[in-house]
Amino acid sequence: MSINQILPFLSTAIMLGFTVWVLQRYAVRRQPHFLFWGIGLAMFGAGSFAEAYLALSWSKWVFFVWYLFGAALNAAWIGHGTLALLVRKPWVKVVTGVLVVGSLYAGYLMLQVMPKLDTAVFTTDKPISEQYGTKALSAGETAPAGAQTITTTYRGEEVTAVRGLLPLGSPVRLTTPFFNIYGLLTLVGGAIYSAFLFWRKRVMPNRVIGNVLIAAGALAIGSASTLTRLGYGEFLYLGELLSAILMFAGFRFAARPQPDEVPQGVQAAATD
Repeated sequence: MSINQILPFLSTAIMLGFTVWVLQRYAVRRQPHFLFWGIGLAMFGAGSFAEAYLALSWSKWVFFVWYLFGAALNAAWIGHGTLALLVRKPWVKVVTGVLVVGSLYAGYLMLQVMPKLDTAVFTTDKPISEQYGTKALSAGETAPAGAQTITTTYRGEEVTAVRGLLPLGSPVRLTTPFFNIYGLLTLVGGAIYSAFLFWRKRVMPNRVIGNVLIAAGALAIGSASTLTRLGYGEFLYLGELLSAILMFAGFRFAARPQPDEVPQGVQAAATD
């Protein structure tokens, strides 16, 4: 087993312990941001495990888990937890409803595309993130070395495309950018917002550090995914492991209770 096959299992183990820790905090404190974080982290862990499995063997339902939870939804749910932590406004509940409905719709679209997967192109020689999507080639663009191509009709035109597991123009792929952009904005925006609050009010230093680490973890996996699409797939699994470690550290900082969140008895005991 190569290092690139071992790293996703390490990421999965970290995320499993991380998810349990966060959900335990939700069970004790009943604060919604812990629940949203826990859901997003569970999705991250499921996606990481699915990626590790697909590095060894094929399963269409493991691919379903990888794409829906790993590639599409997890960043949005983790980012929504950060939004719920930093913003205590009624409209956050509306955003929660939109996120739930959108996630269910993405799941429905994924189920619709499952019978159409082009499983003949699957190989364990490349990360699943390099082979999941069929990509139309632009005029004059050449296919990567070793890639399988097809000629098909797309949007009324005949095009040459690099074959992937998901058919060209699959509706579920159109939903992914919305979830990922929302996750990126809430994670990075949360780090900037909390840093601004601390600078202005000299409060919540732990949440500044925590959200900066969470945002760094999100950027680590985002950068690794971008490098994979540019042909440097060897950095993907290392990026996932680094992301898991950074976010774990970030959540530990951000979840520390503020003075006004500590029960009076505990606070009094702490000062004795």
